Amino acid sequence: QVRLVESGGGSVQAGGSLRLSCAASTYTRGEYCMGWFHQAPGKEREGVAGVYSISGSTDYSDSVKGRFTISQDNADNTLYLQINNLKPEDTGMYYCAARPGPCWTSGPLTRSIYNDWGRGTQVTVSS
Repeated sequence: QVRLVESGGGSVQAGGSLRLSCAASTYTRGEYCMGWFHQAPGKEREGVAGVYSISGSTDYSDSVKGRFTISQDNADNTLYLQINNLKPEDTGMYYCAARPGPCWTSGPLTRSIYNDWGRGTQVTVSS
């Protein structure tokens, strides 16, 4: 089991930027799938960005393409999410998720494929 700890959230005005971090407790080199999920107030948790370690391929939800960038630093077992041009609808909790092995055909934005989750970091965007 991987312990995941998110950080970097905060309150920003629309158009601003944040970089979220997800520190993993164990060695995450090799084959793994990791993702960032957003849960807006009163709504379901949805995948916004994901990465597959072997190919380095990434995937993004349509609502964040061009604004969010997922990246990883294997040296310190950290996953990042760079968020630019923040919008009020980006408000909510952001969770990091991980699983060893592939992302399966459903892809890294599918909530059900993940075994391990962090507790989240809050992002609030004001207009």
